[in-house]
Amino acid sequence: MSLRARLPCRTWGRVLAVLPLLLSIGAADAQQAGGKKRPPGRPSPTQPQARPPQIIPAPAGLEEGREFVQADVSTRTVGITAGFSGSQVVVFGSIENSKQKHAENGVYDIVIVLVGPNSNIVTRKKSRVAGIWINTQSVTFAKMPSYYAIASTRPIDEIAEAAVLAQHEIGFEHVGMQLGDPSAPDLTVKELVEFRDAAVRLKTRESLYRKDDFGVSFAGRSLFRAQVMLPANVPVGPLDANVYLFRDGEFLSKYLAHLNLEREGLEQWVYASAYGYPLLYGVASVVLAVLLGLGASTLMDTMRRP
Repeated sequence: MSLRARLPCRTWGRVLAVLPLLLSIGAADAQQAGGKKRPPGRPSPTQPQARPPQIIPAPAGLEEGREFVQADVSTRTVGITAGFSGSQVVVFGSIENSKQKHAENGVYDIVIVLVGPNSNIVTRKKSRVAGIWINTQSVTFAKMPSYYAIASTRPIDEIAEAAVLAQHEIGFEHVGMQLGDPSAPDLTVKELVEFRDAAVRLKTRESLYRKDDFGVSFAGRSLFRAQVMLPANVPVGPLDANVYLFRDGEFLSKYLAHLNLEREGLEQWVYASAYGYPLLYGVASVVLAVLLGLGASTLMDTMRRP
C-alpha cells in the first residue's frame, strides 16, 4: 500500500496548511538578505556591525592633580546562544588623584550608562471612535538606543542638575532620539513628550531600559564597581559603557569602553545560513518540515494499528 493511501486526509491537510507558512518564512529571510549571497558569519545590513574592542582613554590636557576616572569591563564579548537567558557585566574602575580618604566619604559620584545600538520604534495612541478603541496617531522615533541601562552611586537627579544631565544624555528623559515621522511636526510639544514617554515605557516594560540608583559602590578611596544586567532579549551588537565622574554636581571626567554581543554556536550557524544562503535555507526548511510531518503521521498511524 502506498504512503498516500496509508495517510489520513486530515494529515495531508495539515501538511499542506503548513507549507505556505514555511515558504513565507524562507521568502522573508531571502528578502532581508536582499537576494545576494553573503558569506557565512557576516552580519546582515539590518544588524549593527560589532566594532573591535577598544578602550578610549581619559581626555588629555587635564590639569596636574585634577581628578579623572579610568574604567574597564569584565568581558569584551558576551556570547548569545540558543539558550541565552541573560548575563551580567561588571564595570569597574578607579578615580585618579582621588581626594576622598574613605569609601564612605561620598566626595565623588559615579554614573555608568550602557548604551546599545540605535533602532527605530513606533509609538501609537489609541482613541475611542464610535465605541471602539483604535489607533488614531503614531510617531516614529529614529536612532533611539535599543538598550539603555543606568547605574549610579545615588539617584541621578541628586548628582547633578537637569541641564548637566541633558548635556551628557544621562537619564531616560534625556535619551537621544530623533523624529522619523513626517507627520510629527503637526503635533504639539506636549503630544510629542507624551509619545516620547510612551516609547521609554515600552522599553522599560521589556526590561531593555533599566535603572539602579545605588548600583555603583566604592571599595576604598578610589576603586568602584557595578554589576549591570543584560536581559535575555538584549539586541545583538556593540555596547558602549560610559563612565561619568561628578563632584558636588560638577562634571569632571568621562571614560568610554566597548563590549560586543555576538551570536555563537547553533544560533550563529542558523543566522549565517539564513542570510548567507537564503534560497537554500528556505528550501531546506520546507523539505525538513514536510519530512518531519510525514514521519510523525506515519508513526502515529503505525501505533494506532491493532
